[in-house]
Amino acid sequence: MCTAVSYRTDAHYFGRNLDLEYHYDEKVVITPRAYPFNFRYEGECRDHFAMIGMATVVSGCPLYYDATNEKGLSIAALNFPNNAVYSKPKSGAVNIPSFEVIPLILSRCADANEAYKLLENAVITDDSFSEGMPCSLLHWMVADKKRAFVIEPTKDGLKVTDNPAKVLTNDPPFDFQMLNLNSYMNLTSEVPENRFSPRVPLTPYCKGMGAFGMPGDLSSASRFVKAAFTALNSVSDSGEDASVNQFFKILRSVEQPRGCVHLGEGKYEITIYSSCCNTDTGVYYYTTYENSRISAVDMRREDLDGSKIKAYPLITKQSIEFQN
Repeated sequence: MCTAVSYRTDAHYFGRNLDLEYHYDEKVVITPRAYPFNFRYEGECRDHFAMIGMATVVSGCPLYYDATNEKGLSIAALNFPNNAVYSKPKSGAVNIPSFEVIPLILSRCADANEAYKLLENAVITDDSFSEGMPCSLLHWMVADKKRAFVIEPTKDGLKVTDNPAKVLTNDPPFDFQMLNLNSYMNLTSEVPENRFSPRVPLTPYCKGMGAFGMPGDLSSASRFVKAAFTALNSVSDSGEDASVNQFFKILRSVEQPRGCVHLGEGKYEITIYSSCCNTDTGVYYYTTYENSRISAVDMRREDLDGSKIKAYPLITKQSIEFQN
């Protein structure tokens, strides 16, 4: 399971937790403008926006989990196994296999409005990447500094819905997640007032009771509520370091430690990595389950006019600084 967040301070930040029980040899991958994308239905593209994100590289092709392009548009793919329904290719439509959603949109679109318009005539197809790699059942959050929306392929067709909460988790569908937020409209970061009864002298007995009742379990619905509350009420100091640190604090509020989600046969779901991209500068920050120190890759330090992808293996060895 996963959690994605779009967050604004002095700059705009986009990132996610990837929660799984296994690795896919993921790396931070920069795709320059002249890399030849060979889209299944949309043909070859050798002139597009550059992008950076987390991906598994298969046969020289970056399969992105989340990414940001040089214009500041970001997308994250999240598991949606109980509700995702892909379609067959449709004549006259923009046919996009699920594994091409991120690179196709980021290669063409400069902002969320352009992405939304592209999807008005789009179909997410059920193509597999290869014989040994069937399509994953996914939905996506798309965001820039002004707008966020969700893409969900369902049995009723492709749903593209604006996302004022600017977070996304997994099943159930997004419309349920937003409806469920109504159950928590009384949560507040302020000191709570006594609404129980004026005849009973009730007062808070500790700090933080305004958020009493906020769910703390690791289910998708609960993580959506907690991530939304945390992000929407989060206050960051100014500056890049403070903003990046604050973003990772938001993600850590819903991260999964090994042992709390048992999948059977000795397997546990954990937060494989957490990411945070400054979409204004193209700097991609990340932590891994094994290494909580923040590492970074700067897209603009590479040759963005090139034709070959650049992949950086994740730093997974824990780094501890001794003070004595």
